[in-house]
Amino acid sequence: MDNPRILSALSYFSVLFAPFLLPIIVYFVSQDSEVKYHAKKSLISHIIPVVLLVILFISIFSSFMPFTTGYNEQPTLWMAVGPLILIGIYMLVYVIVMVWNIVQGIKVLR
Repeated sequence: MDNPRILSALSYFSVLFAPFLLPIIVYFVSQDSEVKYHAKKSLISHIIPVVLLVILFISIFSSFMPFTTGYNEQPTLWMAVGPLILIGIYMLVYVIVMVWNIVQGIKVLR
C-alpha cells in the first residue's frame, strides 16, 4: 500500500474517531491533489450531519418558546411531532453518512 491511498482512506474512516480534525489536517498537510480531493470530500460528508443537528436544535428549542414566554397557547401538531420527525431524519442521515464514508474508504484502499 502506498501512503496517499492510506491517507485518503483514513480521511473517510475518521468519521469513527475524529470527524473534523483528521480531514482538515490531511487537507492542509498533504501535497498530493488526490489526497486533498478525498479529504475535502470526506470533510463535506462529515459536515452534513452537523448542519442537520443545528436545524434539529433550532426546531426543538423554537417549539418550546411559546411555553417559556408565558403564552397560554395550545401546542400545534408540528410543535409536538416535528422534533421527533427531525430526530428520525437525523439518525437516518447519520447512519447513511457513516456507511458511505466506510464504503468510500474501502474503495480508496482497493
